[in-house]
Amino acid sequence: MLIIMCGLPATGKTTLARALARQTGAVHLRIDTIEQAIVRSGLGQHPLGPVGYIVGYALAEEHLRQGLTVIAESVNPLALTRDAWRDVAVRAGVAAAEIEVVCSDPAEHKRRASQRTVDIPGLPLPTWADITDRAYEPWHRDHHVIDTAGRGIADCLADIHHAIGLPRRPRA
Repeated sequence: MLIIMCGLPATGKTTLARALARQTGAVHLRIDTIEQAIVRSGLGQHPLGPVGYIVGYALAEEHLRQGLTVIAESVNPLALTRDAWRDVAVRAGVAAAEIEVVCSDPAEHKRRASQRTVDIPGLPLPTWADITDRAYEPWHRDHHVIDTAGRGIADCLADIHHAIGLPRRPRA
């Protein structure tokens, strides 16, 4: 299965994607990691445009063809990129689940944005103004929305499992 996890910065995408990957044994594919690796290589600078996503699509398809579940995590602000992720699932012959992570409380969202720390060396974090000014196209098809405002990780993960019917990895 391809789990497409998206939403604005500081909504909790990375936290949820990492926890979901640990629970399920899925591959967590983070576009920020790919983009920053390209910048560190000297082959580009922020903003990179589509290159990080294009690399991400190729890696996701490779992992899916190996029979692995992939959690593709990115802002994914455009219908074009959302469609491209779904095309990856079609080419790999797997189901796709689209999850939009939101934080419906603007004060909490702003606090999260201001208190974030960099976990990828050199990655520039967006300011609150960058987040609120960012182009983010509305969704025009059914998808799952997980609101992290005032909620713990465990509750959000339970909602994801319920929404997409994803099994947990058996404990060893």
